Amino acid sequence: MMSGLKFAGLSPHPPLLVPEIGGRRLKEIQDTQLAMQSFAKQVAQVEPDLVITISPHGPVFSDAISILNISQLKGDFAQFGFPDLELSYDLAEDVIEDIVRFAKEEEITVARIDKASTNKFNVSSKLDHGVLVPLYYLREAGVKEVPLLPLTMGMLPYTELYKFGKILQLLSEQWDYRIALIASGDLSHRLTADAPAGFSPQGKEFDQKIVEILKEDKVAEIFDLEQSLIEKAGECGLRPIVMMLGALDGLAVDNKFLAYEGPFGVGYAVASYRITGRDESRELLDQLLAGQNLQLRQQRATESVLVKLARKTVEEYALNKEIIEAPESLTPEMEKEAGVFVSIKKNGQLRGCIGTTEATEENVAQEIIRNALNAAFKDPRFPKVDANELAELTYSVDVLGEAEKVEDIEELDPQKYGVIIKKGSKRGLLLPRLDGVDSVEKQLEIAKRKAGLAPQEEDIEIMRFEVKRYQ
Repeated sequence: MMSGLKFAGLSPHPPLLVPEIGGRRLKEIQDTQLAMQSFAKQVAQVEPDLVITISPHGPVFSDAISILNISQLKGDFAQFGFPDLELSYDLAEDVIEDIVRFAKEEEITVARIDKASTNKFNVSSKLDHGVLVPLYYLREAGVKEVPLLPLTMGMLPYTELYKFGKILQLLSEQWDYRIALIASGDLSHRLTADAPAGFSPQGKEFDQKIVEILKEDKVAEIFDLEQSLIEKAGECGLRPIVMMLGALDGLAVDNKFLAYEGPFGVGYAVASYRITGRDESRELLDQLLAGQNLQLRQQRATESVLVKLARKTVEEYALNKEIIEAPESLTPEMEKEAGVFVSIKKNGQLRGCIGTTEATEENVAQEIIRNALNAAFKDPRFPKVDANELAELTYSVDVLGEAEKVEDIEELDPQKYGVIIKKGSKRGLLLPRLDGVDSVEKQLEIAKRKAGLAPQEEDIEIMRFEVKRYQ
C-alpha cells in the first residue's frame, strides 16, 4: 500500500461525546456522535499506521507550533471525573527531526516538549482532551493503536499555519507511513446566553461561515474572515482547521461535511477528507503568499511620514544596532509634544505595542523613535524583533490628544475615545478602536484590569482622550 497522507478531518472534542462521561446527555448531541462514528470508520478504512493530531489545548506558544515529545504518550479523563478512562500510544519519534528541520528552513519554529520542558513551562505531559476525544472514537472503530504525533497549534499568522500543513503533506510523501491527520477544534463558544464564554451574535455568524467554507470547499475564504469576527466568536478550532487545510493543499479529496450542531452554546462540526490524488486547482499556498506580499507592498507605498519614521527606527536598530536621530525638518504633526503609541503587526497579528500616555520627549518625532524601539525590542509579551522578519512587519502610530475627566460614562465611546483609569497609584490605559472592544463596559473592564483593579472596582477616576491614528 502506498504511503503518504490518506485521510484528514475535523473533529470536535467535548468530553460529553465520550459515552462514559456524557451518559444520558449524549442524546443532546446525537448528530455529532453519529458523525464521529462515521468519521472514525472512514479512518479505519484507510488503515493508517501513523496518526497526526492537531489540538488547541496542549502547550500553546505565540511564536511556535509544539510537539509533545514524550516516548510513551498517555492521557486520561480525570479532570472530567474518569481517571481510569485512559489511552496510551507510542510517539512517532522517527519523523520529528524531519519536521523540525524542514519547518526551520521555512522560518517556522517547532518546539519539542519533553519532560524537562513540561516542568520549565509548567504544562502537562499528558495528552489533552482535544486529542483524546477523537482517539476514543478511533479506538471504538477498531483503528489499531499506531504511533501518534501530537501537535499543538501555535498563535502564528494563518498563512504560516497553512504553510506548516503543507510541510506535513510534503514530508508525508517521504515517510513510509499511511497517515491520518485529525484537526481537533470546536467552533464558537458564544452561541447562547448560557454558553461557556457568554453570548455574542457574531458566534452564529462565524459558525455559519466556517460551515459553508467546509461544505463548499471554499478554502481561500477562510483567510478573508475579519479578525474582529474571529475574536468575538470565541472559537478554538480555526487554527487547527487552517493547518489541516494546508496539509490538503493541491490534493484531490472526497470531502464530506458530516454534522454541525451547538446545543450547549458551543459549535461542533465534523468533516472528513479522503485523499484521492492531486488537484492543481486546490493549490493555494503560492497564491496566498503572493497576495500577502502584494498587500504589504501596497501598504508600504501609502505609509504616513510618522509610520515611515517608526519603521526606519526599528529597521536601523535591527540591522545595525544604531538609534536614528529625529529628522531635521519636522512636519507639523511631529513638532508638537504628545503621548504616542507605536504598534507593530506581523501578518495581521500583534507583534509589539508600547506607548506613553503623556509627552516624555521634546516632540512627537522623538516620542515615536523611543516607543518604536520599545515596541520592537522591549515588549515583554513578545521576543525581540529579528532582522529576518522586518519585511513582514507593518506599523501604526497613535498620537494621543489631551485627556479630560469624565463625569458620566455616557460620555464614553470605545470607537472614538480611549480611556485612562486611576485609583491611588494604580493607572490603566486603553486605546480606542480595538478589535473585540465594542462596548463601554468592556472597555472599562479591560482598563481596570490593566490598572491592577478588579472589574467591579468603584470610586475610580475616569479620563477620556481622542487619538489620531497614522498608518
